[in-house]
Amino acid sequence: MTPPPITPRHIASRDNPRFKTWRQLAGDNTAYRKLGQVWLEGEHLCSAALARGVRLQSWVFSASGWAQRSVALTALEGEVWVLPDALFASLSELPSPGGVAGLLSVQDPPVLQAQAHTLVLDRVQDAGNVGSMLRSAAAMGVTQVLALKGTAALWSPKVVRAGMGAHFALSLIEGLGVEDLAPLQAPLVVTLPHQGPWLHELSASRALPHPCAWVLGHEGQGVQPALVERSALSVRIAQPGGEESLNVAAAAAICLYASATSR
Repeated sequence: MTPPPITPRHIASRDNPRFKTWRQLAGDNTAYRKLGQVWLEGEHLCSAALARGVRLQSWVFSASGWAQRSVALTALEGEVWVLPDALFASLSELPSPGGVAGLLSVQDPPVLQAQAHTLVLDRVQDAGNVGSMLRSAAAMGVTQVLALKGTAALWSPKVVRAGMGAHFALSLIEGLGVEDLAPLQAPLVVTLPHQGPWLHELSASRALPHPCAWVLGHEGQGVQPALVERSALSVRIAQPGGEESLNVAAAAAICLYASATSR
């Protein structure tokens, strides 16, 4: 059955209340916490959400984006709004505006899963690092990400863009304290620069626990002592080149790959 044609609504003024809300969501890293919605700009992100069965509340197109939309965006649920190209471009934080954005509701956080294969972000502050770590987590079979206070906002526009759709494959909980990890039954595994067995040796001998909760820490300070004390295992990543400044997102990718392939 052919879906009925979509009749979009049009906005042409910067003073429109909806437009002002979208501008907050697109430009403010934590506006989603107050407004309960996330701005997803670009067809890739929107399509990734739809592919995971995520329902978007409403849609915002530029006039040219609406006229040239792909087949994947012809049958949409929710309200559809169309803006003049210049007005849409004033919302966009991208070098080249995406032409389409979807609005996702994030009202209720998921429940912590005690035995899930987990990534714990301990005050990781750079949005690009956090988004990259979410991508690695989704690719390597992690199902849950827990972000401690001080970590970049998981649904901020920059993290969402860097995540490239990984958000929709993960259960995400943020704003946690160390004490909030108590329900976790999966053992905590931390990375330390000069302590513990080598990761590659544990992986080769299949000695890494699975599921577990990998803890990756602050870019400069590493994992905080309270989490090191609670960990079941600490590991080191070999760096044959002699450097000791491995990027935290790269470290996460190495750890999660080792965990996935050692099973």
